[in-house]
Amino acid sequence: MPVRRPAAPAVDDRALFIRRTYGHLAGALGAFLLLEILLFQTALPEAMLEFAASGRFAWLMILGGFVLVGWIARSFAAGSRSLGAQYLGLALYVAAEAVIFVPLIAIALVMTGSDAILYQAAALTGALFAALTAVAVLSGKDFSFLRSFLVVGGIIAMGLIVCGAIFGFDLGLAFSGGMIVLASASILYDTSKILREYDSSQYVGAALELFASVALLLWYVLRILMRLRR
Repeated sequence: MPVRRPAAPAVDDRALFIRRTYGHLAGALGAFLLLEILLFQTALPEAMLEFAASGRFAWLMILGGFVLVGWIARSFAAGSRSLGAQYLGLALYVAAEAVIFVPLIAIALVMTGSDAILYQAAALTGALFAALTAVAVLSGKDFSFLRSFLVVGGIIAMGLIVCGAIFGFDLGLAFSGGMIVLASASILYDTSKILREYDSSQYVGAALELFASVALLLWYVLRILMRLRR
């Protein structure tokens, strides 16, 4: 009678999910960089700067368009069972981030006359992201309690941005610092969800949420560096 061998160990779905998530995050960041390079070969930077300077509500229109596209993209990435629709959502969100970064990058380049500030912002963002990821992984702490802070903080931040655009006041360095805290909390929250909560089939949606948090962090790191250069 043949000896019955033990079944081969099953693949660790969570480990595979984590690898896929961070692989897709790396792909999204690479696509974002490539899109920025391509967009700056067009007339879009000048057009967006002219439009943003055309009136008090112009930037709100740009921001509103980004929020709408971001909501649609997240719906595709997180709410659809179709892998193709999830990838469409991720691609749409990356494209929207690339477009909305155009005027900020253009101002930074004009202000400094060099792209060194962009490399500095990317390096600082990468270092912060790595440190926050290490904290979430090595501490073993569940950061799901940050959800309420992120919701309330996001609403307050959006309200301040809208008021600043309408009434024409500068939100200042303190606001950018607060947004870095918010983005950092979002990375801890997203990483905690990746380690514990997401279903193994949701790696595209998880990558989108993590990419959104990294992009938010990069935005305000760059804004602080620009203000310090002034």
